Amino acid sequence: MSSTTPILLNSQIIGRAHYAARALLDRELSRTGTTFHQSMALNAAAAEGGTAETGRIVELLTANLKIDGTTARDTVAELLATELFEPLEPLPGQGPRVALTEAGRAEQSRLASVATEFGPLVYGGIPEADLAVAGRVLTEVIARANAAYARTADRY
Repeated sequence: MSSTTPILLNSQIIGRAHYAARALLDRELSRTGTTFHQSMALNAAAAEGGTAETGRIVELLTANLKIDGTTARDTVAELLATELFEPLEPLPGQGPRVALTEAGRAEQSRLASVATEFGPLVYGGIPEADLAVAGRVLTEVIARANAAYARTADRY
């Protein structure tokens, strides 16, 4: 293959890009013992305004990370045990809820600042038009992969 042959997007390239960027996050997670699943649950709660139904966090984790409900619920339980989440009384007609504690907000904020710091190092200098094309293509890949995942659920 010559150096002028374009590299076509495929699962290997997507995976390598994911793990290269994820290594930056994993190093930061190891500093406090927060797991990747826990960081995603902290982000889910923050995205919901800091308070969310436990079921909503489980739904987001299972949909986005492709983990089972038990693992997602265990992740919420871990955050409750480490006091990064606190339990709240359910609202009428709703299930159990959790809220970010002060420590949970601090950890989520710290991890978000790491992403802000590394973003320019990873994406800086790439033309905006290229990032837009990559964003559109990867969004389509995600949609197609999710559809295939749903269609093949009965196989496993």
